Amino acid sequence: MKKEITCKTRLKKNEISKSVFDREVLLCQKLSKDKKGCGWGKCQDCAVIPLLYKLHKGELIEGEKEVRKLKVGILNK
Repeated sequence: MKKEITCKTRLKKNEISKSVFDREVLLCQKLSKDKKGCGWGKCQDCAVIPLLYKLHKGELIEGEKEVRKLKVGILNK
């Protein structure tokens, strides 16, 4: 019997460590500030921050307004 995989499947904290989360967020902040994006695309279209947040905090951020608020809060530090 196959189970359907969703973005909430086994959602839990600390799938990635705090040090990995912090390092990747710092990289996003630096590239956003210096280059207005990275090789993956433009920051406003990128899903890296919400994915990192999901994997470290165990919280799924999906709504357009919530994602924008999260990215602005993190990238403008």
